[in-house]
This record gives sequence, C-alpha cells and structure tokens, in this order.
Amino acid sequence: MMHVLLAVVVGALYAAGIYMMLRRSMVKLLIGLSLLGHAANLLLFTAASPQHGPPPIVPQGADAPPAGVADPLPQALVLTAIVIGFGVVAFAIALVHRAHQTLGTDDPDRLRSTDR
Repeated sequence: MMHVLLAVVVGALYAAGIYMMLRRSMVKLLIGLSLLGHAANLLLFTAASPQHGPPPIVPQGADAPPAGVADPLPQALVLTAIVIGFGVVAFAIALVHRAHQTLGTDDPDRLRSTDR
C-alpha cells in the first residue's frame, strides 16, 4: 500500500513540476525545476525499496556483510542528487535575478516582443 501512495506522490510531483515549467514566469520555471528534482529523488528512493535493518558493516575477516542489512547505495545517490539539485537551482536563481535586473521583467514572451 505504501508503494502505491509513493507512486501517486511521485506522479503528482512530476505533474506539478511540468505544469509549473510551462507557465510564463521564470520564477515558476524555477519552482517547477525544483519539483522535478524532488520527484526524481523520491522516485529513485522508492524504486530502491528501502529496507529497515542494521548498517552494512562487514565483520573483520568476512568477505561480505551479513544478510538482512540495509543498502546504503540508494540513500547515497539521493543525497548526491539533492546536493547537485540545490546547486543547479541556486545557479538558476542567480541567472534569473540577473536577467530581471538587466531586462526589467521575468516574462520570456515580453522579452521577445521588446526586441523587435
């Protein structure tokens, strides 16, 4: 039941992100980009089926961790994606801020109409 709920949440985040990216404002574009990043992180975490268990510490002299331990790879991938997504959004905010300072608007359609 939990996987179905997470699948619905991932779908809703993707839908909201795409909807926001199709709006005319650059700020809404940034919000949509952020929502898509969150949806991708949740999708990755859900697809990995996180398990509850002890940490994967390999005992001395053993070749592999004991059975039933938690897999740290999905958590590491999601954490890395969060950090990269934060950097991308911060850079995009700086670009939008500079464009707004230079051009005086955040609407891309108005920018094209003033160039003519």
